[in-house]
Amino acid sequence: MSTVLVPLAQGCEELEAVTVIDLLRRAGIEVITAGLDDQVVIASHGTRLVPDTDLDSALIRDYDMVVLPGGLPGADNLDNDDRIHSLLRKMAASEKFTAAICAAPRILANAGLLDGRKATSYPGVLDKMNLPSTRISNQPVVMDGKIITSRSPGTAMDFALALIEALAGQDKRRQVETALVRP
Repeated sequence: MSTVLVPLAQGCEELEAVTVIDLLRRAGIEVITAGLDDQVVIASHGTRLVPDTDLDSALIRDYDMVVLPGGLPGADNLDNDDRIHSLLRKMAASEKFTAAICAAPRILANAGLLDGRKATSYPGVLDKMNLPSTRISNQPVVMDGKIITSRSPGTAMDFALALIEALAGQDKRRQVETALVRP
């Protein structure tokens, strides 16, 4: 079974975090949520999220994928945490998946993971950065090798389904998507 770490920072976008966690778990993927500390996370719209563990405890094990929810100031809080940058570089060096949505692809860029890659983000997030070797797209979800990015809360379900497909295959994605009765 694949394992996924979803770090939750104060001010994260709850729709992005919860959609990813829920759909991956529906696919039978083990998801560990980790707060940057041992506090309840207050998301960007006031939803209280209780992480499974704290980040230091979560980093004891290995994962097949790390998924960064966006939202502000959540993405800033993740980006300001050296443990997150170190983890992202370790995942990339091990050829494991890294994924980010909304404002969080900026964290991938700041960790050096988007050099020479194609990526998307919330409108204006990556565009405002000096990323001459990154091909910025406005597609809802972009997969370039082991890096998966997405645009916004509105693309969270498409993003989560793409993550399922990357980890568990197209049949598992179809199974989860069919049960959701999407239009």
